[in-house]
This record gives sequence, C-alpha cells and structure tokens, in this order.
Amino acid sequence: MADARKSTTALVLEAVQDLHAKEQIVTRETLAELTGLKLTVIDDRLGTLVDDGAILRVQRGVFVPAQQHPPARPMSKTVMPDGMVKIEIGDEVLQLTPREDRALANLMAGAAAQAVAIETGRNTAILAAELGEQIKQLRRQVSALEAKVDPNQAQLFEAPARAVKPAANGARYG
Repeated sequence: MADARKSTTALVLEAVQDLHAKEQIVTRETLAELTGLKLTVIDDRLGTLVDDGAILRVQRGVFVPAQQHPPARPMSKTVMPDGMVKIEIGDEVLQLTPREDRALANLMAGAAAQAVAIETGRNTAILAAELGEQIKQLRRQVSALEAKVDPNQAQLFEAPARAVKPAANGARYG
C-alpha cells in the first residue's frame, strides 16, 4: 500500500512538472485527466506534495513545482588587514581587492533588496491571514450576540439621541 502511494505521488509530481514545463495551468482536474487517477487520490497526493514542499499552491486549485536547489554551502567573508577580502563558499575561495568587493556589493544589492521584499511580503501575508481570522471570529461573535438580543431591547443597537446642552455663555454643545 505504501509503495503504491509513493508511486502515485511520484506520478502526480511528474505530471505537475510536465504540465508546468509546457506552460499549462496545473489544476486537480487537469492532473486527473492526464494521470487517469480519481480526484480524491489527486487531492490526497497534492496535499502530501504541498506538505513536503515539492509543489506550491499559488492560488486555490492551482499548483506549480517548487524549485529544487542543492543544499546551501557554508559561506564566509573575511576582510584582511591590508583591505583585501576573502570570500569562501564551500571549498572555493575568492580573493577580492577593496574595489572588487565594492563592485560585488553593488551587484548583490538587488538580491538583498529582493530578499527583503520577499520576507516583507511573507510577513504581510501572515499578518493578513491572522487579521482575517480574527475578523471572522468577531463577526461570528457579533452574530451570536445579535441572535440573543430580546426584541424588546432593539433600541440598544440604535444610536442614542444626542442631547444638546446649553453652555454658560448661551452656546449649545452636544
């Protein structure tokens, strides 16, 4: 059973990758049509693949394969006393002059700005989802409270009439 599940998961992943490579929109229906699997099986395998990080849900019912990169290598940057810079990435070492280091920093500025934008967008999406959930909860609470209101007390929800009071100088305020 587990082997059959793995093979259908691999089949669905391959279908997602193939459709995406052909610039086709990947939906559960197109996957069912392509693979011949039932929609319930497709839904289960898509859920597994999303949980495993093999595919991404870009919007409701639309999927794309996740980019698979090799594991990141250790990196370090050392500024030497004479101003030279050593950048180590895995087993490779670059020795840069101060001018080369500045030029490389300028080239990397776009990637740094992109990383900031990605992280900001991710944090914003998380906050928006949390706020949306809180609003849903508050709406449910308000609906429950409104349902419990005695019809004889409906005036409690109406805006109170503002009393106009005279001031000591004869002006009115409310």
